[in-house]
Amino acid sequence: MSEPRTAVVTGASSGIGAATARTLAAAGFRVVCAARRTDRIEQLAGEIGGVAVECDVTSRESVAGLADAVGGVLHVLVNNAGGAFGSDPVASADPEDWRAMYDVNVLGTLHVTQALLPALRASGDGLVVNVGSTAGRIAYEGGGGYTAAKHGTQVLTETLRLELCGEPIRVSEIAPGMVRTDEFSLVRFDGDQEKADAIYQGVPDPLVAEDVADAIGWIATRPSHVNIDELVIRPRAQAAQHKVHRV
Repeated sequence: MSEPRTAVVTGASSGIGAATARTLAAAGFRVVCAARRTDRIEQLAGEIGGVAVECDVTSRESVAGLADAVGGVLHVLVNNAGGAFGSDPVASADPEDWRAMYDVNVLGTLHVTQALLPALRASGDGLVVNVGSTAGRIAYEGGGGYTAAKHGTQVLTETLRLELCGEPIRVSEIAPGMVRTDEFSLVRFDGDQEKADAIYQGVPDPLVAEDVADAIGWIATRPSHVNIDELVIRPRAQAAQHKVHRV
């Protein structure tokens, strides 16, 4: 009996990351759950028969520890760790919020990808899935720092695909629109539950983490010669960033 294929999911402690870890485990992958909150990933790893590795993607030293834990062969890397901080206009935005968003969404993806590329190559059939956003495709008021960071994620993905052409590694980006998770908007608005709830107010059936995880699982189980360059996924109620049906 062959060894199970291995997948790494960053930001696996909640939301899309945790749902993706469960989805890939159900598809037969041995999943390495990476995140800063060890209690959560240890519980998740126990649930799905995976491995928990404490990792802060903004630290190259921490990411080096993740690479050591993964070992010499990796089949799927899901760069999911990310986040939005603040919603101030450009004129008054805190540069530290912008720096933090670039650090986790772009440099974090870079750190993990660089560290795990040798193991992806060694598999002979690797896949990188970067979790971007529809915010990486359009600008909107109050979103300057986040849209800049997610545009960075998109361009990093496109560049990596060009540079790895001819190697046995596929490179994909999934770009979700409005996804209701427990933490994303709450973190963005610094714990203001009322502001977080207002984002989804009246929206019938926004996406949930499991919807995005299902799409990532589909990407990860395509035949080796099939690369899903990018997959944009929104709820039916959201026709565009600025066009959302509310009841």
